[in-house]
Order: sequence, then C-alpha cells, then structure tokens
Amino acid sequence: MAPHTAHPRPLALTPAALASAALLLTGCAAGADPGGQAESADDTAAEGPVVVATTTWQGAFATAAGAEDVTVIVPADVQHAPEYEPSPSDLAAVAGADYVLYSPFEPFAQQITDAAGGDAETVEVDLDNTPETISAEVIRLGELFGTAGAAEAWLADFDEERQRIAGELAGQWPDGEAPRAVAQVYAAWAAELAGAELVETYGPEQLGASDVAGLAGAEPAFVFENTHMSAGRVLPDSDALQIGVVNYPGEDLDLVALYEANAHTIAEAFAGREAEPGTGGHGDH
Repeated sequence: MAPHTAHPRPLALTPAALASAALLLTGCAAGADPGGQAESADDTAAEGPVVVATTTWQGAFATAAGAEDVTVIVPADVQHAPEYEPSPSDLAAVAGADYVLYSPFEPFAQQITDAAGGDAETVEVDLDNTPETISAEVIRLGELFGTAGAAEAWLADFDEERQRIAGELAGQWPDGEAPRAVAQVYAAWAAELAGAELVETYGPEQLGASDVAGLAGAEPAFVFENTHMSAGRVLPDSDALQIGVVNYPGEDLDLVALYEANAHTIAEAFAGREAEPGTGGHGDH
C-alpha cells in the first residue's frame, strides 16, 4: 500500500501549556513526604513497559503485542487526530513512558516527547489493518517490549477470529458470488476481509471527475469508503452501495472488535442495507 501523502499542520505547544506542564512535572518529580523522604514506587505496578500511544490505533497494536500499561493521548471521539493539541497532562504521561508510539502524519508526537523532557523512545508504527501489517507490527513491538510470547499468542487468536469472520461474510455474498467492489486505499483491507473482487482502488487524494467516471466504469456493487477521509458519496449516480469502513479501534483498543464492527456494516450492505459504521474515532487515515 502506498504511504500516506497527507501533510497535516504541525502543532505548536503554547508557552502557557509548556509552563503548566513544567509545574505538573515538577510536582510529580518532587513526590516527597514532609520529612524529605521520597515516595516509594508502587509495588503493585504492572510489569512490562509503560507505553504512550498517540491514538487508539497504535494503542491497539501495543496491547496486541502484550503491553499492559498503555495510555492513549488523543481521545477516541476526536475526529482529526493530527490536529489535536496536547495538554499538560499529556506531557506528564509522556515523561513517564518507556515508549511513545506514533505515526508520521501525527507531527506532534516528537514535539510532546521533547517538550516533556522524558527518556521515552519514540517508535513509528505502520498503521494499516491488513493481517500482514498487523502481524508484522505486533511481532516487532512484542520483540521491542520483551513480550514476544504474548504477541505470538495474540496473533494466533487473531488469525483464527479473522478466518471465522471472513468465512461468515463469504456465506452472505449476494447471489452466492464474490461481489465486485472498489475501495479507498486505506479501506481495501475490509474489502479483502469480505472476500470481494476488488476491481479498483482510489485515493487518498481527492477524486476528480475522471476518477469517479473510471470507478463507475468498473461497475462495482459496493464501494468501501474510508469514513475518516470521506467527502460524501463516492458514486452518487451509481446503484453501488457504499460501506463506511472504520480504521481506528474504540477505547477498548481491541482490533478483533474493530473487525467485528466492520463485518456487521459489510453484512448489512450485502443484505441491501447501508448501516452506520460501528465503532472508532479519529481522522485522516
């Protein structure tokens, strides 16, 4: 899949935000009792790395890889993650992290790490929900976190669930045949999950008249559209049903639940109904 070409506006942390963060971090670092004795570490803290993820997507990958202490910076209901402005508490979370997971279209990730002054290692994550990318990234993160065994166990369960979902969708194909489909490049994974015959892909650039004509000429029965970059109806003069694909997991950071939610939307379309996407947030990928 081609890399994302969007270049969102970098965020600048305001002096007030930095000052507030500095006070918050100083207070956290002091942590001493009246006698001057520093507070002891929480003996019940979970073992393993402390991970801060910029969005639920990276957070889901980290959880799948075996991380148990995962904090997500951008709330799940924010529609455009690259435009989120980090708060002082976000900076405090980063200051205590071992790893900060981000993606290249989120330019604030390095900024918040630098501003917090922590020792966190920033890790760029390839965000794509194809099973190949999920497998590669979960294995890589598991090795990085020292949780390779947990990552491998999760992937075994994920593969079983993915095959089950794909089989159920294949059993709901209209007329018992794989339907023709076109898909936005970051929604193609859902078309493949559905077993559709993917005849064309489009985007992420805005569609022109000639692009729309080409997609319509492919005579798809379904359009798999990326809800996070949607400009509305892709083929307004076509009988093709549009399926809104959600890429970001919910607050549960569960990739299997994300697959299930999208499968429900796809099944509704296969039955001739257009349903609202089932879960997720964030935008621009």
